[in-house]
Amino acid sequence: MSAASSATEPTAPRVRLLSRTVAASAIFVLMALIPVVSHLSDDPFLTLAFTRILVFAIAALSLDLILGFGALVSFGHAAYVGFGAYAVGVLMRHGVTDIFVQLACAIGLSAVFAAITGAIALRTRGVYFIMITLAFGQMAYFFFTSLSAYGGDDGMSLQNRSTVLGSDVLESNLVLFYVTLGTLVGLYLMATAIVNSRFGRVLQGTREDALRMQAIGFRPFRYQLAAFMIAGCMASVAGVLLANQAEFVSPAYMSWHRSGELIVMVILGGVGTLLGGIVGAVVVLLLEEWLSIFTTHWRMGLGLLLILVVLFSPKGIGGIFERVFGPRK
Repeated sequence: MSAASSATEPTAPRVRLLSRTVAASAIFVLMALIPVVSHLSDDPFLTLAFTRILVFAIAALSLDLILGFGALVSFGHAAYVGFGAYAVGVLMRHGVTDIFVQLACAIGLSAVFAAITGAIALRTRGVYFIMITLAFGQMAYFFFTSLSAYGGDDGMSLQNRSTVLGSDVLESNLVLFYVTLGTLVGLYLMATAIVNSRFGRVLQGTREDALRMQAIGFRPFRYQLAAFMIAGCMASVAGVLLANQAEFVSPAYMSWHRSGELIVMVILGGVGTLLGGIVGAVVVLLLEEWLSIFTTHWRMGLGLLLILVVLFSPKGIGGIFERVFGPRK
């Protein structure tokens, strides 16, 4: 190996990391300008629509943490979004409106559920893992469907949004938007730190070869279970914000269809990039808004786009940008 090639190889990951950091910064800055565009175009719905996009970007980001870096394909991930939403709805029904209390309950419930289901599912591999996560997700879905006191299958409307230390600042769509954006940025930075830490490297090593990681002294099960719990807790935060954005709570938030949509978002944006889940959520939900104007069968157009991306860019939309702006060999 020549000195030039050995000097080039270590710099490639750094350039890639730098390019992703720049891309993430650009996306977050553009998102921050959405309310300005909404005001100038006199379209208040734009801010509310992008708040929903940011919420699902958080959920997709959490899924990418285990799907992209742990190869854990969870078909019940939307259950945690539902836990977050119902933490808001149920507590509000009983007079608890503070968002910090609701977040604590949502994260606690999700951590317990993820610990129990993960401890069972992670003892399997491949399609068996997928089916077990699907089964647990559907169990949660039907449990909340059966709660007639909280709307059952019809869900329930919220009289108002959560309060922040007694203040009703979240009643403003603008404040809710920036709170959601700030939460997304914070969770993205946290997920990036996790991936680049020793924990993240072990998780990625387990994805590549669990037996080898076990042979050199690590216990993959513990790392996978911890990642599974972290991802579930992150998704529950998205659920809390979703309930406030929609001012409505429904079991539909946690159906397997929603889990499938989250997987599509991650694949479309780029698996294992973190930023890909965010990009995928933006693309999927914008396509939903745009294509639904022309047809109720908008998912056909989304399916065609997904096929094209998988065929020509296996790394998703993020892979296209890496080829164009990434480091050259």
